[in-house]
Amino acid sequence: MPAPTRHRGPAPGDDHLFAPAALPSLRQATADLGWLLGRGYPADSSLKLVGDRFQLTARQRLAVGRCAAAPATAAARRARELPAAGLAGQRLLIDGFNLLVTLETALAGGLVFRGRDGCLRDLAGVHGTWRRLAETIPALELAGTVLAELRPAAGLWLLDRPVSNSGRLRGMLLELAAAHGWPWEAELLFNPDRRLATATDPVATSDHAILDQCGSWFNLAAAILPRLPHPPRLLDLA
Repeated sequence: MPAPTRHRGPAPGDDHLFAPAALPSLRQATADLGWLLGRGYPADSSLKLVGDRFQLTARQRLAVGRCAAAPATAAARRARELPAAGLAGQRLLIDGFNLLVTLETALAGGLVFRGRDGCLRDLAGVHGTWRRLAETIPALELAGTVLAELRPAAGLWLLDRPVSNSGRLRGMLLELAAAHGWPWEAELLFNPDRRLATATDPVATSDHAILDQCGSWFNLAAAILPRLPHPPRLLDLA
């Protein structure tokens, strides 16, 4: 099979939309949205209000919406974050597409954002379809190298069965695990979010809904990004 040539890099206009001059407004918008969320205002209407006030584009609003959190919510998430030293010997449940897409984005030079809860998030999405990219195998190998150093007892990658090519991704994960001796498993589920949200084991995800329900979580993307072969385009909106 020929090597994939598709990438998950920056979108046209990102250099302008997220230029250094735009960051103060984006950070203030993220803080303002968190303030509104903390007082019980609906998320969609609050984002529209903040976006209109700062004259944000749709893509800028997407970044603000993904990075904002009510202060109490962000604090509660941080309180349940597992330190790297606490991962050894435990089984880690990994939100597969959530992590992989962020790593693929970072490797391709796309933007990754740090939110007010400390999580790293991209602006991409799977939307029912995933395809192998040039960055897919390097992203999985980076994840495997870092996980081997963190020494969890096992890593269980949970993948959305309805997403096309999820079975192929599972095969790649198992092949890499066998080749490197990594203690990985991979499962296809119709609703991995439910499994992650109710897990007693620590989870690796940046999904807001899962983070608000799970017991403990590990910021795996943040542990991996410093190991990229080039500095990631990481923007802190916190």
